[in-house]
Amino acid sequence: GNEDMNKALHRGLDLGSGLYGGYFPENVKAMNTLPTLLSLCSPVLAQEHLSVSHNNLTTLHGELSSLPSLRAIVARANSLKNSGVPDDIFKLDDLSVLDLSYNQLTECPRELENAKNMLVLNLSHNRCLSAGVGGRLFINLTDLLYLDLSENRLESLPPQMRRLVHLQTLVLNGNPLLHAQLRQLPALTALQTLHLRNTQRTQSNLPTSLEGLSNLADVDLSCNDLTRVPECLYTLPSLRRLNLSSNQISELSLCIDQWVHVETLNLSRNQLTSLPSAICKLTKLKKLYLNSNKLDFDGLPSGIGKLANLEEFMAANNNLELIPESLCRCTKLRKLVLNKNRLVTLPEAIHFLTEIEVLDVRENPSLVMPPKPADRAAEWYNIDFSLQNQLRLAGASPATVAAAAAGNGPKDPLARKMRLRRRKDSAQDDQAKQVLKGMSDVAQEKNKKQEESTDARAPGGKARRWDQSLEKPRLDYSEFFTEDVGQLPGLTIWQIENFVPVLVEEAFHGKFYEADCYIVLKTFLDDSGSLNWEIYYWIGGESTLDKKACSAIHAVNLRNYLGAECRTVREEMGDESEEFLQVFDNDISYIEGGTASGFYTVEDTHYVTRMYRVYGKKNIKLEPVPLKGPRLPADPSHSPGASRSTQTPASSTPSSALSSRWVVGAASTVAQGGGL
Repeated sequence: GNEDMNKALHRGLDLGSGLYGGYFPENVKAMNTLPTLLSLCSPVLAQEHLSVSHNNLTTLHGELSSLPSLRAIVARANSLKNSGVPDDIFKLDDLSVLDLSYNQLTECPRELENAKNMLVLNLSHNRCLSAGVGGRLFINLTDLLYLDLSENRLESLPPQMRRLVHLQTLVLNGNPLLHAQLRQLPALTALQTLHLRNTQRTQSNLPTSLEGLSNLADVDLSCNDLTRVPECLYTLPSLRRLNLSSNQISELSLCIDQWVHVETLNLSRNQLTSLPSAICKLTKLKKLYLNSNKLDFDGLPSGIGKLANLEEFMAANNNLELIPESLCRCTKLRKLVLNKNRLVTLPEAIHFLTEIEVLDVRENPSLVMPPKPADRAAEWYNIDFSLQNQLRLAGASPATVAAAAAGNGPKDPLARKMRLRRRKDSAQDDQAKQVLKGMSDVAQEKNKKQEESTDARAPGGKARRWDQSLEKPRLDYSEFFTEDVGQLPGLTIWQIENFVPVLVEEAFHGKFYEADCYIVLKTFLDDSGSLNWEIYYWIGGESTLDKKACSAIHAVNLRNYLGAECRTVREEMGDESEEFLQVFDNDISYIEGGTASGFYTVEDTHYVTRMYRVYGKKNIKLEPVPLKGPRLPADPSHSPGASRSTQTPASSTPSSALSSRWVVGAASTVAQGGGL
């Protein structure tokens, strides 16, 4: 049993979310302590990665120091205290990744400063380091690339942090840094990501200049007390993502036209009443968030249509009455959220945003949607907007209509002067309301005719407005995927069982059951060191409809959960793309059978005897053969074993059968996946 386990866990040991599950042999399942398991594995494993996340561990004591090749220890979301972190693990020469987040540490581990090869350090969410972080920690750990100290009640940072000249990611969210000036920041010249959410930042406690941070691309200053955009942000030449939400910013400077590379700008929950025209120069902008501000009728510049790459525009909970028609020239727009405003109508061109996926205009009580044209060749509107026609539609008296028509006669200077005086009268307001009512009636009549024509074309079917089903439901993806999914480079695979994705052990990567469907996530770092993802969903040739649908749905859920910009790629059995095959180094195999359908069935379980040929050394392969065939001489060097699978075999007896191993057994046609 130990030998089989060592082969399966040669490069990594993952005991996350339960120490006793998985495919361990029976003697391993009987163990009740982690140290016992580590003692069993350590003498023979050249182990590089140890993951024990999401358990209830209070100590890491074991024989970790006897694993000389150990590079990464991930022990997040446990109950570890300082006494439970052994000092000797920091003497491992190759230890470069340490994740002790979401534990109960009360100070930095004592010997952590000796781990001089540390590259990734995560001590977040311990709420314990209020005494501060020792300066010696940053004197020795000068090779750090990633540092997360968020949610630890830190009030200051040691000046020695300026020695981290290779640091690429610094996360300090949720620490009451009070009046800390953060003068160390300009020295971190390699910094690419800086998150300072909810750290009591004001205009006076940020560095005056960050122009030396030429690589800084992602800045988060949300949930602070900023009254304007800090001047130091305008000098960042590589800025791509900026989050200034939940501050007190009331206006934007014209200097924002320097953000020529910004792709995501979040200004939600501030005090903005309008946007400057300079924002139209951010031609690479893809996502603009303006929710919960005070934008009014003139809040959006008319030239906003110049943002040709805009994909998401959110301005919910404002005072908008109209949006510029030029916004409909942003042909890549996929998500338009305008709920909780005062919209009266939308531009006619809203119907020609071909990429739109979400249009949210709820809670706009006075909104009248523009009628949808029958086809693109048709005229958008056929409405007489003359004053007399609008008055007639609004139910005005014939005398009033005639008076409006008479206004086209010779100009009377005295009458004009009287009209100018009357503009302040409430009577003019009433007339304007009548005109608006007339326009609303015309739009409603158009919509009614369109619905009637839809009913005529589809007898018995219920006509639906075009915008009734555009909004996507919000899902809680955490019930399907853990919070650390996609946060470390590597490969993660899920198998669809009973409508939900179930994690597949690493030993079974590249082995696909023909009657199952899978989701494959490849996590990697791009050239700039940022996380990127590739998401595939694989469809087995014998899989049922429920598995096919669930694999596609959960692949999209995974993309939304990660916030990934990639698309989900469908891969079918026997027709996989080159990119998908390269994920497994062009080495994938199919196994007959699979898990049962998620739907209930009343059929009795049927058992069939099968025979398989097992061959290969490094890459063990399984080939179904006919149960009845030519009698072969016995090979005493191989003893038969038992295996289970499904489906009727179709291949012939191989010519090299004499040098193969054979397994015969009875198996259910609904055998669980991974049973071989």
